[in-house]
Amino acid sequence: MPLSQAQQAEIEIARAARTETRRATVPALEEMLFTALPVLDHGFVRVIDYMGDDAAVVQAARVSYGRGTRKVSEDKALIKYLMRHRHSTPFEMCEIKYHVKLPIFVARQWIRHRTANVNEISARYSILDQEFYLPRPEDLAAQSAQNRQGRGDSLGTDQAALVLDLLRDDAERTYRNYAWMLNEEEAADHDPERPGLARELARMNLTLNTYTQWYWKTDLHNLLHFLSLRADAHAQYEIRVYAEAMLDSVKAWVPGCYEAFADYRLGAVSLSAGMMAVVKRLLAGEAVTQEASGLGKREWRELMVSLDRPEA
Repeated sequence: MPLSQAQQAEIEIARAARTETRRATVPALEEMLFTALPVLDHGFVRVIDYMGDDAAVVQAARVSYGRGTRKVSEDKALIKYLMRHRHSTPFEMCEIKYHVKLPIFVARQWIRHRTANVNEISARYSILDQEFYLPRPEDLAAQSAQNRQGRGDSLGTDQAALVLDLLRDDAERTYRNYAWMLNEEEAADHDPERPGLARELARMNLTLNTYTQWYWKTDLHNLLHFLSLRADAHAQYEIRVYAEAMLDSVKAWVPGCYEAFADYRLGAVSLSAGMMAVVKRLLAGEAVTQEASGLGKREWRELMVSLDRPEA
């Protein structure tokens, strides 16, 4: 389970608390505060705190005092304009903080986005839980022949079962050795003859599918950039499902910004000058081939996929 009974009780206490405030609040996101959205087999994402709303983006763009008397439709149009023309600073006025539980190998991908404040649980200080990610059989796939950092066809049932057994055995064995090396006095199998190795050294034995946790705080502009990459269909499944859970919180928090983001980022494609020239030739009725397009094979393939056309 993603949460223990003690953690769930702590969350219920936090959700029951009420604080009077004059700052902007968003009822839909308030309902989500502290609630753990399950991800993978033991992971979760939960919103801890936030600042700002759609109106904060509009206010920053207009540098106005208060909310003013503009119509909602005008505010939405301005947000769409800002998103369409890639203005960034108005979206930086909003911030959000998440608590995330995720496998270590996903965290190492995630941390490459160096535009957030991060504080991860320290295995030098704490003992990591005996929880590790095991993929569903249908998520186990062979290496892609076209994409060096992607997956190809799913493994067969028998092969998937063998891989899952190996992953489970490795994780359980290394955690047993981790606990043995620590030899904590509180453990039921404590033995004064065992080493009692420092936590900062014992941790190096753990597998990358072991779960870690962190607090991750960022502004809306950088969050949307993260989501545009990690909620994309080409992103690795294990990080994409976290991004999709976070998209739900963005939709509740800033629905106007989410709508513009879905329109101009998630549902849009970017065309190079060469790609645009090919589109114009196609619209003019010309039968363009890859060889005559001036595009490389990969760029040509990407364009055809974007246009939902069979490759010529």
